[in-house]
Amino acid sequence: MIKIAFYGKGGIGKSTTVSNIAIALAQKGLRVLQIGCDPKADSTRLLCRGDVNDSGAGGSSENLSEVQLIMQRARSESPQTIMDFVRSRKPFEPEQVVRKGFAGVLCAEAGGPLPGQGCAGRAVITALEKVEELGIYEKYKPDLVLFDVLGDVVCGGFAMPMRAGFADFVYILTSGETMSLYAAAKIGLALQHFQGRGYAKPGGLILNCRDVPDEKYKVMELAGELNTELAGCLSRSETVLRAEEKGQCVLQAFPDSEMADQYRELAESIAAKTMPDVSLMDMG
Repeated sequence: MIKIAFYGKGGIGKSTTVSNIAIALAQKGLRVLQIGCDPKADSTRLLCRGDVNDSGAGGSSENLSEVQLIMQRARSESPQTIMDFVRSRKPFEPEQVVRKGFAGVLCAEAGGPLPGQGCAGRAVITALEKVEELGIYEKYKPDLVLFDVLGDVVCGGFAMPMRAGFADFVYILTSGETMSLYAAAKIGLALQHFQGRGYAKPGGLILNCRDVPDEKYKVMELAGELNTELAGCLSRSETVLRAEEKGQCVLQAFPDSEMADQYRELAESIAAKTMPDVSLMDMG
């Protein structure tokens, strides 16, 4: 079992990228568990949602406005998170917090404190400890665990996946925008701080393009400063937005698109680095 954490500035497309990577790897025959480490509990939303045109709990979606559809989805897509159960102080089983999403990807959300009533970083620590305590890894036996970690916050709780035993590799998503590069630099420096302790290894930077001037050059330069590599490059594409409007991941909504191929290529690159003994070509 290999565990990989993905970090990056809020809004950089991290959850979208991780979910599409998870599908690509699952479709190659790997057993993938994606754990969202964000109080919003929305990392696995597209994996578990299906189609925005499903009627869901709110009845027929015909003639609803876009905002009404969003509200319908928001009300019907509130999975019970690990922290929900922890707060209830009642015993619970792995299958109560692990759902099966598209392509068989296993999905769980750490969750967080009630608004204004606790530390979200502490909640991540508690939730990841509970994952091990419940024996979720032993029960589901994933080949890969993907942690989708909140934005550019690297306090103790959100840095937990970088630490020994929680993640083997860390990938950082960024664009060429100044604040995105700054967030990636701070995360990279935090990762460097842990290197002497035998914690997670850097997997590299993933460029999610925003089409700013000299974007790839800037990200490659940052990779050099952080002593890592550019692990992959994703184009800015309307396909991603169109898939999200359907409430789906790109590999579900548009599996034959150029964007889907880019996610597959990135997934294969990540697998080659983190699982060198596994041949995805043979599995596919």
